[in-house]
Amino acid sequence: MEDTNNNPIGIFDTPYRATTIGIMLVLTTVAFEGLAITTIASKMAQSLQGIHLYGWIFSAFLLSQLVGTLVMGQQVDKRGVFTSMLVSCSVFVLGTIVAAVSLNMHMLIAGRALQGFGAGALITCVYTCVTLHYPDALRTQILAGFSMAFVLPSLIGPYVAGLIASYISWRFVFWIVLPLLVLALSLTFRSFRDLQLRQSLAGSAQTANSKIFHAILLAIGTGLLLTGLGMITDWKGIVLTFGGLFIMIPLMRKLLPIGTFSVEKGLPATLVSRGLYVACYFTTESFVILALTEVKGLSSDLAGLLVAAGSLSWSAAAWLQAKLDARDYGHGRKRRVMVGIGIMVAGTILVILALIFSSGGIILILISQMITGFGVGLANPTTAAIALQHAESGKEGAMSADLQFVDSFYMGVSIGVGGALIALSETLQWGISTGVLMVLTLQLFFVLSSFLASLRITELVHQKHHSLSDAKDSLPM
Repeated sequence: MEDTNNNPIGIFDTPYRATTIGIMLVLTTVAFEGLAITTIASKMAQSLQGIHLYGWIFSAFLLSQLVGTLVMGQQVDKRGVFTSMLVSCSVFVLGTIVAAVSLNMHMLIAGRALQGFGAGALITCVYTCVTLHYPDALRTQILAGFSMAFVLPSLIGPYVAGLIASYISWRFVFWIVLPLLVLALSLTFRSFRDLQLRQSLAGSAQTANSKIFHAILLAIGTGLLLTGLGMITDWKGIVLTFGGLFIMIPLMRKLLPIGTFSVEKGLPATLVSRGLYVACYFTTESFVILALTEVKGLSSDLAGLLVAAGSLSWSAAAWLQAKLDARDYGHGRKRRVMVGIGIMVAGTILVILALIFSSGGIILILISQMITGFGVGLANPTTAAIALQHAESGKEGAMSADLQFVDSFYMGVSIGVGGALIALSETLQWGISTGVLMVLTLQLFFVLSSFLASLRITELVHQKHHSLSDAKDSLPM
């Protein structure tokens, strides 16, 4: 991409610098909070005498994140990105404060629910900003930049949170994110305000209240499913599981683009493929940590460092695909998605073999995480760029919500099913290693299905001179 003087322009150049840094800081803050809580959750539950509600520290965040994603996907097109960003940030801050001052487990869960709603809404606003503020020629660059926003939290988040909880208080883990959000808002204030004005001039979409209601019902159905999966060996668990599915399936048909269930070519296939490989990556990461600590006997900090290798290779691959996208002007996006998912298949197979064979298993797990991370780094920014090309004018927020929905929903269900398999393995006395292998085998099925779905992805590619012209026209005044 070039300016009017034919000088290359990137996401960190003057027209975009403040917005780029600001929205990356938003993502870093949300990512840090999510990863840090994983480390201190048990300490929080014990401190508040609510270990029996331990799972809801995560479930409350996940379910409300789905609602926040879909609600803000509607509101951002009606209210504007600036107003929506302020509201989303306010809800996240309120949830953080409630969690930090919690007097009991129920208050903590309420705070986590508010945090989840705010996190889902914030990320939807960020994707909407990408669609409105950056030309297509720069979108893969900023989406690659998003991977960097997750690298530092992945590397130091759990370790720092553990230190803070041990030497100060777990409550301080919540307080430290507030200054970061204030800084992010100060950097993005002007850009988001200008985007709000442009949206107002272009007209806005009407809010579909029924879709918001469906999002809330979907969260309830997902909650029933996750609760049922946690007690699947009991008849009550079976009833709750099927009850949750009965509620969820028709709602998913309403909330996702038409053709998603039949994996039609174009946007539906893009979203299905993305949801499946994202679920594979994060579920595999979660249960590899469990295997490293419970089966291989590694300490939590060392296990976290091994898995963090995947974050580094993800970031490297994300920047590589941005360079390739700039070179071929988006013509190779589908191919890069397929190659990325294919690499993830190899990494998933390797981690399964590493857990089967004890000799050299740790080294193989390290290599597998780097391979899988590289694959998802190629695919993830690219599928986002392809999906955003399909966004209709005035409905950028809805498309952003769809992206965020498939990421969080598929991942949450996949991790929930994985937890049920672990519980089943323990109940039947098969051992935790067998349970982990069943979980990872399921993830292999998911990523293979993702590859098949990627065959039906279609691209909307602009010609070179159009991309440059559009890029120039989109520069902020």
